[in-house]
Amino acid sequence: MTVATAAAMVGMLAPAAAADPLPGGLGPCLGSGCPDVWNEPNNGPVAGYDENINIYVGGDFLVREAAAEAEGKIVTLGQFDMDKRDGVSQVYNVGIVGVGSRVAPPNGSDYLTVGGDVTVAAGERLLAEEGSNSGRVAYAGTLSGTVEPAGAPRPDPGATAPFTGLRPQLTEASRCYAYDGDAHRATTGDWERVGDTFTFTGDGTSAIQVFDVDTNLVSETNGNAGFTFTGIPAGATVLVNVYGDARTVATFMGALPNPGLRERLLWNFPDATDLTLSGPAQFQGSVLVGQPASTTTLTMSGTNGRFYTAGSLTHTSSGASGGQEIHAYPFDGDLPTCDPDADTDGSHADSDGPDSDADGSHSHADGSDADSHGPDPDADRSHSHADGSDADPHGPDAHADGPHPDADGPDADPHRPHSHPHGADPHPHRPHAGPHRPHADVEADPLPVPPG
Repeated sequence: MTVATAAAMVGMLAPAAAADPLPGGLGPCLGSGCPDVWNEPNNGPVAGYDENINIYVGGDFLVREAAAEAEGKIVTLGQFDMDKRDGVSQVYNVGIVGVGSRVAPPNGSDYLTVGGDVTVAAGERLLAEEGSNSGRVAYAGTLSGTVEPAGAPRPDPGATAPFTGLRPQLTEASRCYAYDGDAHRATTGDWERVGDTFTFTGDGTSAIQVFDVDTNLVSETNGNAGFTFTGIPAGATVLVNVYGDARTVATFMGALPNPGLRERLLWNFPDATDLTLSGPAQFQGSVLVGQPASTTTLTMSGTNGRFYTAGSLTHTSSGASGGQEIHAYPFDGDLPTCDPDADTDGSHADSDGPDSDADGSHSHADGSDADSHGPDPDADRSHSHADGSDADPHGPDAHADGPHPDADGPDADPHRPHSHPHGADPHPHRPHAGPHRPHADVEADPLPVPPG
């Protein structure tokens, strides 16, 4: 038995050289209303309240087709534009939703904050309430269309001013987590794809488990894929760096068997300017998209974790499917520490992102270059150290989530939290990253704490 195997069996962690949260205080649940336990998506009573940002969009937030709802506090620096297709529910819920973690922003707080215009198409409704729970829709531009409740709209020219600094921090953090200078960050494990399943195998000891993926996360036939994680010690953070300018994740992923992993799993896309997330999935873990010029098209049935993009987001559906949802779950992991002075030429913040390996090669766990002399001779298996040629970047349009539950949901929990000032640290043993702006370094960092 190897040391790594023994460590994995007892859940032993090798100490991290340095570990931090996401920049700006983003990630964990904030405030006195945070629940002790985060339940799987459900339509039960309200389970708690979270003051932190669940969805951050550096560009525009568009709602299209039959997308249904977005849970938790939402900030978009650009416009919020809702224009769904005919024949589906004409409601889009924000803040509090019918099915999700059932952890909402505090009652009366800003559920949605918009730096530009809010536009809701004729005959449609943007809904920021359920039962006795309701919030505000703050906006710096103009409002067109129906927002409910009647008291929700809150015009404010400076609505997003406290949040603008998060955008470059997320870009820099995304690059830092993925790169050491111009090279891919060293990994702690490997992955392989067999048929429609990706298996990520960690080293069994590292506190931050790092994986390098330079291909689309789709099945061998370009269909939906599943993801499993092994060799991950209890309490470890899993960082999956997905490289490439155009990427697709198509999945039927469901709940993870690894206890607590959802809250410590980050899918990082440092390079992508065109990202498609699709499939009949309840996608687990938080998402970070670093490029300000990016557009993410989200048609997954559900996502379960923080969703942070420096670019724009289109929440939509594909084909006859509908009811797509973004659910609120925290990110509590520790990430590589980033030194703001490590890269003095500013190249790390290039909005075009670094060039990815043209041959699609993958890194070994020891950080050595992969074989670039063609595909793996074992044609039915894709490995993290093989050529891993890309699947169709447009991916499949598979959705089988069925009808969306009643948008109005059940009666909300009448209990309200005693809110702490925004930014209070729910983990006092772990220092906030504060306003620091990360660059590439071999140590570890968290996501930012949102101001305001």
